Amino acid sequence: MDVGWVYTVQESMHAYAANVYTSVVEELMKGKQRRFIAVEQEFFRLWWDAVATDTQKQQVHQLLQEGRFEFVIGGQVMHDEAVTLIDDQILQLTEGHGFLYETFGNRPRFSWHVDPFGASATTPTLFALAGFNAHLISRIDYDLKADMQKNKKLQFVWQGSPSLSETQEIFTHVMDQYSYCTPSQIPFSNRSGFYWNGIAAFPDPPKDGVYPNMSLPVTDTNIRLYAQTMVANIKERAAWFRTSDVLWPWGCDKQFFNASVQYSNMDLLLDYINKHSDEFGVTVQYATVGDYFQAVYSRNLTWEIRDSQDFLPYSTEPFQAWTGFYTSRSTLKGIARRASSLLYAGESVFTQYVQKHPAGSICKHEALKQLQSLRWAVSEVQHHDGITGTESPKVKDMYMNNLMYGMFNVKKLMASIIFDMHNAKKNGEVYSYVYNKDSEIPGATDVDQYVVVYNPLAWNITTFVTVSVSHLAMSVYDELGHSVPAQVQRSTESSSTYDLYILVEISGLSYRKYNVKPLNGKQSVFIGKSVKYKRKDVTRADRQSRQLLPVVNNCYQVLFDQNTNLMHSITERDTNQTVQLTQEFLEYHVNGDTMKGLISDNYLFSPNASAVPVSKAVGLEVVSGNLMTEIRQYFYSNFTARDYIYAVYTRMYTVPEGYDGKLLCHRIEQEYSVGPLELNREAILRTSTNLNTKQLLYTDSNGYQIQKRPFKAYVNNTVARNYYPMVQTAYIEDDATRLVLLAERAHGVSSQANGQVEMMLHRRLWNNLQWDLNYNLTLNDSSVVRPVIWLILGSKPLTNVLYHTSGLALEHRPVVMFGALSEGLGEKSRAHALHLPWQEKQKSLCPSTVP
Repeated sequence: MDVGWVYTVQESMHAYAANVYTSVVEELMKGKQRRFIAVEQEFFRLWWDAVATDTQKQQVHQLLQEGRFEFVIGGQVMHDEAVTLIDDQILQLTEGHGFLYETFGNRPRFSWHVDPFGASATTPTLFALAGFNAHLISRIDYDLKADMQKNKKLQFVWQGSPSLSETQEIFTHVMDQYSYCTPSQIPFSNRSGFYWNGIAAFPDPPKDGVYPNMSLPVTDTNIRLYAQTMVANIKERAAWFRTSDVLWPWGCDKQFFNASVQYSNMDLLLDYINKHSDEFGVTVQYATVGDYFQAVYSRNLTWEIRDSQDFLPYSTEPFQAWTGFYTSRSTLKGIARRASSLLYAGESVFTQYVQKHPAGSICKHEALKQLQSLRWAVSEVQHHDGITGTESPKVKDMYMNNLMYGMFNVKKLMASIIFDMHNAKKNGEVYSYVYNKDSEIPGATDVDQYVVVYNPLAWNITTFVTVSVSHLAMSVYDELGHSVPAQVQRSTESSSTYDLYILVEISGLSYRKYNVKPLNGKQSVFIGKSVKYKRKDVTRADRQSRQLLPVVNNCYQVLFDQNTNLMHSITERDTNQTVQLTQEFLEYHVNGDTMKGLISDNYLFSPNASAVPVSKAVGLEVVSGNLMTEIRQYFYSNFTARDYIYAVYTRMYTVPEGYDGKLLCHRIEQEYSVGPLELNREAILRTSTNLNTKQLLYTDSNGYQIQKRPFKAYVNNTVARNYYPMVQTAYIEDDATRLVLLAERAHGVSSQANGQVEMMLHRRLWNNLQWDLNYNLTLNDSSVVRPVIWLILGSKPLTNVLYHTSGLALEHRPVVMFGALSEGLGEKSRAHALHLPWQEKQKSLCPSTVP
């Protein structure tokens, strides 16, 4: 059951999901031979907490003990495998498993990962580490599946991790071409087959119990036809596997909401086949996934070993590459990752607080509830129709609202804990805001305040944090009153505010307080000076006589071509290795009319032709200061255009002596502003170099390990089928040099030419495919997105050291909170703050039974 997709969780619970568990438990108690598997825990937990009676709960305990009701996977959701981070896969799995163990003393042993769009090599490794005995998948490339079926290779032992190899391998079963649903076509009826309860109805279940498209009931006149159809399908499938045991799934999405109708018909059919087993040559029985894998195991066969290669990307037909969802709903992808990072920060702060201040005034019971709200939301959005961006708009809003509510709670908790630990004055306040540039919540703060910065990493960091302020002249001091290096400059997002960059040094899992005060003549922060260059027509640029503008820090020299205002090259200063490097925005134009050709949607990427450059003119502004240089490039559709929909903000940092600036110095930080796009446009940033990469791309597998992605030539759809998910890392290299891209959200990436890597940043689509229209899955995303990428260039040994640590530093950036004396907080600041007057109220809310 999808935790989202077309309908919200609340709508699904009301329409059918609650009825699944209520009616299944009732029917299982009526027949010892009956079986049922439950997968995602979110619906079950909601049913258990809000619907199930004491009698039903006792019956579930009994059914589990008897092996007639089985939890498989057992995570909060069936997570996506392409665009999720391994940390978040573990989170949602432990969230579900924790509930099962605490409630039933039960731990799932098998997976049922049948619906994610492609199969990652991280998932079998994770499930092996979680103690699973077998893994089951379905969605892999259509042509590969056909070949595996033909050669009886749909079952194998998967060693998903090249470093763990046989120590964490798992037996894996790939569903055949019929996938995970009962075959719906039957030759003797124009209704669906084997779905006697029909199709779930929204928003309300029909009062008369008659659902759309209910299969013909099994009767004396048609039972033989049903049996012949089922047996023929079983025998067809048996030919694709090495054992005579056939897994025949009964059900599909949104099924068994009226289990009485299902089981009564299934009982009749199974009994009939078994009574005629000599004639049919088949016996059938109800079984769980565990029953099936035990039967296969008992055959005592030796299985082929599969290495760490994954099953990505996924295509269902020659022109249907499911590679668009790697980028769909970029804002949701970014918020989900920020929420996950904040959750880890909040949990580490709370854990330290409980250990160091067991008698503190924070209510532990309420704190755990605040953390749980974000654990639930982050777990929920890992669903394979969640973070993928393949849900309807109202479901996207559900995910976003739950994430923002959870982030609100955790930031509030963190601020309250720091307030309590700091023992601030009675008229002091700590406050915070949930800040995300994609959602355009600027959170500008007034002066005369302090900034609290928490480092969620376990090691000491030296980095910059950014605060939006309303004044240019100010000073920054640490707790001891020492001046702190900082730089202020005009904001990239608002003409009325400024960005204050503060250089912070913080120990692992610790926080520091920085005072931000109006300039009083003693010490001013550095002020970034802006130089604007003339807009250049890139279509008429003189490529022969280049004028190059250098931007330099201790690690890199970046040259910009003043004839085009585009990047020209990067030199790594330690080795004096120079790489020619240019960047440009392009768009793939896609079709929206099914009568005219293939379409792109939330899932699919189907470009009409090669990508088209979006700009004919580029503007350039360089903001220079003692600590940071920011290069602002604005891409215009033509030379006289007033507005732009593409921009790049490139930042290079210079760290003063006495600070550990290795990571800061060795990254070129880029923030992109993209949108709103025109309809049926897919926006990419293409980075072209003179590295001889042989079109070999490397991408991370869920932030865990690296996969090689050689370019493959296909008869059809070559561009889309060479797109891969980049969750955290992608790089290209030649014999000497590597260019690494680190991301804070997932993107689709590809190498369409030698020395090239392109990254999809945004998509806006509409089409008239009736299926998409019915479910509102056309992805008319008119937002502006602002993803961040860190570039690292250098030798392989250097980048090997840097990219792991830098990737974690990007993923777990410091958490910034603010404080001020009451009289220092203006109304403008309060509008964006999570004000915390609740400190005294907590004592009355906290149950006396909780220490």
